[in-house]
Amino acid sequence: MSTSQGRRGHVTGLPEWDRCAVMGVVNVTPDSFSDGGRWFDTTAAVKHGLDLVAQGADLIDVGGESTRPGATRVDEDEELKRVIPVVQGLSSEGVAVSVDTMRASVAERSLAAGASLVNDVSGGLADPAMIPVVAAAGAPFVVMHWRGFLEGGNVKGTYEDVVSEVVTELHARVEAVIEGGIAPERIVVDPGLGFSKEAAHDLKLLAHLEELRALGHPLLVAASRKRFLGHVLAGEQGAPPPPARERDAATAAVSAIAAHQGAWAVRVHEVRATADAVRVARAVEGAQ
Repeated sequence: MSTSQGRRGHVTGLPEWDRCAVMGVVNVTPDSFSDGGRWFDTTAAVKHGLDLVAQGADLIDVGGESTRPGATRVDEDEELKRVIPVVQGLSSEGVAVSVDTMRASVAERSLAAGASLVNDVSGGLADPAMIPVVAAAGAPFVVMHWRGFLEGGNVKGTYEDVVSEVVTELHARVEAVIEGGIAPERIVVDPGLGFSKEAAHDLKLLAHLEELRALGHPLLVAASRKRFLGHVLAGEQGAPPPPARERDAATAAVSAIAAHQGAWAVRVHEVRATADAVRVARAVEGAQ
């Protein structure tokens, strides 16, 4: 194993990369905050996923439910209808597919359809059947820091020390997931940027990724187009933040920072710039 792989860790059940991996996003939703409706059709979604692979994505994260603040949950049948054909279409082309879902039924059907990884923004808290399903399948699992659904005022973004609290809460959740039967070597952790967090919290977490890596599991950083980047780009003069799709250069900057700090993967909507960023970070690493 290279020094780079040793720093980032390896997830059993997934390919190994000698650098930070790039997870491309395919939202099969009409209301995603960044690209809602653009890839809502199955054929368009599969084509978009294949395009992202051609641009340098190592795996594709397919989601059928928006998790933006204030989003209304889609029902189970609709989520299945959106997600499963896209998972099948991409996996049949040899793409490593992650399914972004909080529902055990969607995870189970997606894994059967060829998905390799379950990315649950609730870390298994939203659906008590999730951990048993993933454990039974022997699949890798992303445990994200989560304090509940972002509906209405339910954000719970109050912290005394955001880094230590997120680390402590993630550690407790990882322990619960392991007790539920998911092997430690199949667990990825995610600090949950933008979930129950203000811009200052997100930036503080990005500045302290080494403390999250100290949990002992590969680290996924999902900053793409998020609200805190809009705040950074707006500056301090009260200018309105740029819309989500104008935050891709800032996203690539975060990808380079995360890769340099040893992240296992970064999750992004626009792949090409991030694919370049992680390769440059790896080259710099190799020159040290």
